[in-house]
Amino acid sequence: MKTIKLSEDFVPVSDFKAQAAEWLKRLSETHQPIVITQNGKVAGVVLSPAEYDRLSYHARFVASVEAGLADVEAGRTYSHEEVRKEIEARAQRPKRTR
Repeated sequence: MKTIKLSEDFVPVSDFKAQAAEWLKRLSETHQPIVITQNGKVAGVVLSPAEYDRLSYHARFVASVEAGLADVEAGRTYSHEEVRKEIEARAQRPKRTR
């Protein structure tokens, strides 16, 4: 994510509503997040679809790694030999037809 520029990327909600099309055009051109304020406090952040996808993918990846580490800590693992035997056993099973 690009660095937010306080002088350029903060906009009061009333200005955002009045010029939404212009702000969204700027978002698509600069890929800079837009911070929307209400009563002088941060109320929300608008991201480009690509940036949202990137952040969402990153969050899912980190969650998957954490789940894997939790499995290791809890002893929910298989040895290489166990996995190899399971794969070989599945390869020997007849294929199902639908």
